[in-house]
Amino acid sequence: MLGTTAHPTAAWVAQAARNLVMDLEEAGAAVKYLIRNRDAKFPPLFDEILAQAWIQVVLSGIRVPRMNSVMARWVQTCRRELLDRTLIWNQRHLLHALHEYETYNHYWARQAMEQAAPLRAVPAPIADPQRITGLDIRRHDRLGGIIHEYQHVA
Repeated sequence: MLGTTAHPTAAWVAQAARNLVMDLEEAGAAVKYLIRNRDAKFPPLFDEILAQAWIQVVLSGIRVPRMNSVMARWVQTCRRELLDRTLIWNQRHLLHALHEYETYNHYWARQAMEQAAPLRAVPAPIADPQRITGLDIRRHDRLGGIIHEYQHVA
């Protein structure tokens, strides 16, 4: 945590960059990129401090105000649902796990209960025991069982 303030200034932001670089060096962390928005509170000195530490500053898109929040949410979800539960062996394994998670996440994010969301009514629950026993649902495990997909058998 770099500290917080209700009224950040260019000088405060530059000092936060210095503190970040010192903390990273102290922790022995190797950081290659820092993603930031285009706020005027980030002076050129901010980018220079990071460049001296071999950290490349990547600017968010122009006129894309939700870009940071959407990506922050995706990263948080990916960490909580996948990376915090998986022992990653190497870069190849990490890329495979992220690809599987992205494929899974792309699939389920657009699905809803019988396609009822958001403006259609939820279908009535199945109460007839004969219909329940006749359901044939298959589970497909991904990433060794960390992620499960369920599908009706045709």
